[in-house]
Amino acid sequence: MNIKPLGDRVVIKVMESEETTKSGIVLPGSAKEKPMQGEIIAVGSGEMVDGKKVPLEVKVGDRVLYSKYAGTEIKMDGNEYLVIRQSEILAIIE
Repeated sequence: MNIKPLGDRVVIKVMESEETTKSGIVLPGSAKEKPMQGEIIAVGSGEMVDGKKVPLEVKVGDRVLYSKYAGTEIKMDGNEYLVIRQSEILAIIE
C-alpha cells in the first residue's frame, strides 16, 4: 500500500531507537526514548501561500529531525511511519 500525502505534508519512516547506551547498558522497550529522526519516503504537492503553490523544501530520501510530538503515527506492513507538516521538520541531516 502506498501513502500519498496532501499539500504540505510529508511521510517519514521513523528510525529505530538505540537498544543499548554508549556505556553498553541494554534498554528495555519501555525505557527507550522515542526517536525524533527519520527518512522521508513521500512528499505532498506543496502548500498554498497567497493563492500560489509553493513547493516543499524537503525531498524523498532526505534524513530529517522533527519535533518530539509532531504529526500522526501510523503502522503499515510492520513499519512505523509519521505523517507531518513540513513546518514541524526542524532540520535536514546531511
